[in-house]
Amino acid sequence: MYTSNLNNLILNSDSYKTSHWVQYPNGSEYLSSYIETRKGDYDVVFFGLQAFIKEYLSTPITTQDIDEAEMVIQAHGLTFNRAGWERLVAKHGGYLPLRIEAIPEGSIVPVSNVVCQVINTDPEFYWLPSYIETALLRAIWYPSTVASVSHYCKGIIRQALEKSADNTASLPFRLHDFGARGASSQETVALGSLAHLVNFAGTDSMTALVAASRWYQMGKDMPAFSIPAAEHSTMTAWGRDGETAAFANMIEQFGGEDKAFSVVSDSYDLWNAIDNIWGGSLKEDVKNMGGTLVIRPDSGEPTKVVREALERLAVKFGTTTNSKGYKVLPDYVRIIQGDGISPQSLSKIIEVVMKAGFSAENVTFGMGGGLLQQVNRDTMSWAMKASAISIAGVWKDIYKDPVTSRSKRSKKGRLALVKDDSGAIQTIKADDLTNEADNLLREVYIDGQLLMDDSLTTIRERAGW
Repeated sequence: MYTSNLNNLILNSDSYKTSHWVQYPNGSEYLSSYIETRKGDYDVVFFGLQAFIKEYLSTPITTQDIDEAEMVIQAHGLTFNRAGWERLVAKHGGYLPLRIEAIPEGSIVPVSNVVCQVINTDPEFYWLPSYIETALLRAIWYPSTVASVSHYCKGIIRQALEKSADNTASLPFRLHDFGARGASSQETVALGSLAHLVNFAGTDSMTALVAASRWYQMGKDMPAFSIPAAEHSTMTAWGRDGETAAFANMIEQFGGEDKAFSVVSDSYDLWNAIDNIWGGSLKEDVKNMGGTLVIRPDSGEPTKVVREALERLAVKFGTTTNSKGYKVLPDYVRIIQGDGISPQSLSKIIEVVMKAGFSAENVTFGMGGGLLQQVNRDTMSWAMKASAISIAGVWKDIYKDPVTSRSKRSKKGRLALVKDDSGAIQTIKADDLTNEADNLLREVYIDGQLLMDDSLTTIRERAGW
C-alpha cells in the first residue's frame, strides 16, 4: 500500500504537523523555536544532536520521498503540502533550509535553559522549524537524559571515592552499561549507551561502539571496554553439584596477570558460593591466579546483599585499611552489583557500604533499565516551543502561558545562552546580547551542512572527563 522507508524525513513527524503550513498568519516568514528542560533533578549534559544530523539531515529529501509521503498522508486522512516539499527539492536540493544552534555536546548546564534553537533560513519555509519538532526533540531529549543521569551517578561515585579511596583513577569504570537487552530498539541502545560513554568507559553494549565510530569519529579509537563474564546459563549448565567446577573453569579460562573476569554467583546460594567455594575450596586459586575475580550477586535487596557479601569476603580473604581509614579487599577480589541499580539505589548502596567501614572502591556497579529505559521525556520535562515569529518583516515574541500550569510557561523571543558576571549560566533574549561572542549557542547546522563535528573524546573533555 505504501512505503516501507523509515528514513523518509517527511514521515518522521506527528500527523498533525502536516496541516500546519496553512495555520500560520499570512505574511509569515521566519519561525524561531527552542529546546529546553523545564525542570529536573539533574543538570543537563547535552548530547545526540550530531548523531541525528549525520543520520537524518545529511541526506536530501527526494521526489520519491515526496511521492511516498503524499500517498501515506492523504490515505491517513490529512492534507499534504506537496508544493512546499517540491519547492524545497527544487530550490535547496532537498536539504532543509534551517539554521540549528546548540550548546556544544558534552556541555553541562542547569535545567530551564535553552540548549538548542532552530530557525528557517528561507522565508518560504516558515513552517519547517515546527515540522521537525518531533524528530529533533526526540533526537535530543533521550540521549541527553541518559547522559545527564549517567553524569549524576558519576558524581555520586566520585564523591564516595574521594572520601573512602586512596584515589579516583578507577572512576571511569565504576558504572558499567548493562542495558542493551532491556532497551526498546537497537537505535535506543546506540544513542543511550553512547550517551553513557560521555561519562564512563565501561559497557556491554557493542552497538555503542559502532555508534561511536559512525557518528563521533571513534573509528580508530576504542571508547569503552568490558571483561569476560559468566551468566546463569553458563553456570547452571554444570548443574548444582558442578558449581565448584564451573567456578574453577572460569579461573582456568580467564585468570592471569592483570586480567579480570566476572562470575554471577547466586544461581543457587550466594553465601555458600562466597563462604565455601570462592573463600573455601577455590580460595588459593583465587589468591594465586594473578588477576581479579569480580563476584556478581544478581538477586535480593541490593544494599543488604552487597554489604553482607563484603563482610563475608572480608572474613575469608581479609582486608587492609587505606589512607582514608576504610577497609579494602585484596586486589584479586571485588564485587559488581548490577541488579536493581538506579541513581537512587546506587547512592543508598554506597552509603551502606561506607557506613559498614568499606571503601567504595570494593564495588563496581552495572546499570541496565535504570540507565537506558527508565527515562522518558518527562524525566527532565523536555520541550520544544516556538518563541518568535517574523511576519511581514517584523519580529514578535510568541509564547504559551497556561493559567492551569505555570510550569508549562514557555520562553519569549529569539534566545541566547550566556554566563553572567558571577559565572552562572542563564538564558536571555538574543536582542539583549552586548557581544555575540558571549552566546554559548553555536551554529551546528545550516542548509544541509554540519558545521561542528566533534569526536567523543572532545565531548568527554567538555563533560569533565
